[in-house]
Amino acid sequence: MIFEDEASFRQDSTLHRTWSRVGCQPIVPVTGKRESVKVFGCVDLHSAEFDFMIDDVFNHKTYTVFLETTVSKFFEKNRRIHYIQDGASYHRDGEVWYWFRENRKWIEVYNLPAYSPEFNAVETLWKFTRKEATHNASFRSKSEILDCVTDMFKRIQHDPSWITGYLRPFI
Repeated sequence: MIFEDEASFRQDSTLHRTWSRVGCQPIVPVTGKRESVKVFGCVDLHSAEFDFMIDDVFNHKTYTVFLETTVSKFFEKNRRIHYIQDGASYHRDGEVWYWFRENRKWIEVYNLPAYSPEFNAVETLWKFTRKEATHNASFRSKSEILDCVTDMFKRIQHDPSWITGYLRPFI
């Protein structure tokens, strides 16, 4: 089972649970810029194998590229894929469904109900990434947040044990 989702990681600072002296609120500098890094990601529930693709926009063309370059890697294992995605508008595009039909020998697609992120295993990885990498941090440029997010995803790829606990409820 492969779960897929998208997320944007914004340059502006986000405060998350932290500690400080009573009466001394933590200060995270801000740049006033609101650029973001857009990420497509998918995870195999059983192996915790995670893969991702970064792009400038979410649409049917970039999603099809993601399917071709990233999801198709799972085909090489010579097994049928049960692919679970949310209801983003570009997931329902004709070109995307044409790609799914062309690859139906390897992939069976399931769409999650509308507004149900709690059913998508990749959502837990986005939350983990924000908590471990982007919260309570300041990024002066888009390239800084890009480097930060990419480093975190590469760590997850090299050591899937980081995320197995987050995936367990979905197995």
